[in-house]
Amino acid sequence: MNCFRSLFSAALCVLLPLMLSGQSSETPRTPEVTTAPLDDIFMRDACVLVDHEAGMYYMVASSRGAAVRAYTSEDLVNWTGPYIVYRTPAEMWGEDVHIQGIWAPEIHKYQDKYYLFVTFSTNKQFDEQWSQWFQWRDRVMRGSQVLVADNPLGPYEAFSNEPQLPAEKMTLDGTLWVEDGVPYMIYCHEWVQVVDGTMSKIQLSEDLSETVGEPVVLFRGSDAPWAERQEYGSWVTDGPWLYTSKSGKLFMVWSSFSEGGYTVGLAISESGRLEGPWEQQAEPLYSEDGGHPMLFESLEGQLMMALHSPNTGPNQRIHLFEMEDTGDTLKVVKRLNTK
Repeated sequence: MNCFRSLFSAALCVLLPLMLSGQSSETPRTPEVTTAPLDDIFMRDACVLVDHEAGMYYMVASSRGAAVRAYTSEDLVNWTGPYIVYRTPAEMWGEDVHIQGIWAPEIHKYQDKYYLFVTFSTNKQFDEQWSQWFQWRDRVMRGSQVLVADNPLGPYEAFSNEPQLPAEKMTLDGTLWVEDGVPYMIYCHEWVQVVDGTMSKIQLSEDLSETVGEPVVLFRGSDAPWAERQEYGSWVTDGPWLYTSKSGKLFMVWSSFSEGGYTVGLAISESGRLEGPWEQQAEPLYSEDGGHPMLFESLEGQLMMALHSPNTGPNQRIHLFEMEDTGDTLKVVKRLNTK
């Protein structure tokens, strides 16, 4: 949810989540369920879950009213929805915290249950503000949290009415990774708070209800050769997604910004493990103002990547790409939808 190319795009970044996900005094109306091509659905920061047994795809994204919407498809072309699978309670994080929107929900199946990893963005400011650098970009409570349900279309419930990650840290874009049977949340520490955004991990309990131990930084936004420093000297980290290559290396696709705008890069752990060390591929995977990627295997067994492009404006859409896993890297084979 970061826009950094100019003051105009930064303003859009602040206003767009409010327009799309802002709460109002009235109960949001549940949208009508229809079937439409993916090219016709306004969407960003989406995530796809594949049910191979049922022959079904589930896609989730944020919705108006601090909610999460879901769509279903059998062919990756036509999608039925939206189904509202979660709507944030009015006092989710307390009476004095107004949750303005949900960012980048992810759907995962784990131990026969379904989990949404969501980022709640609020209006609750920290007492200490950056008075010199961040005069208009306030430090607010923003954090990733895990919701659970018995089926992919919900309804989802939170384990508690407080952030799972520390409330004093601005965190976002949590994703799930399981290593040696132990679940972890991989997430970003927001550039607004730390300037050089980080990619971090923290262990989760077996049922994903709480964190265990202390977070560990995996790498920083400035580590990527292709990433460009943004406003206020910041480095952005967004949208991690992990995948084990056929050679056993651990790949992480993630986003920052380059000359082409919003950009997808590839980080590689040669050890195949979260502790790395992580090396950044010199050239990005995608640099045409698109990002927040995720990977999935189609019903036919084809490795796919989903991302949104462009990063701002009314034409934001989810784009699907066939990918090749060479063992050493990932390569884009072809783009499926072109609108």
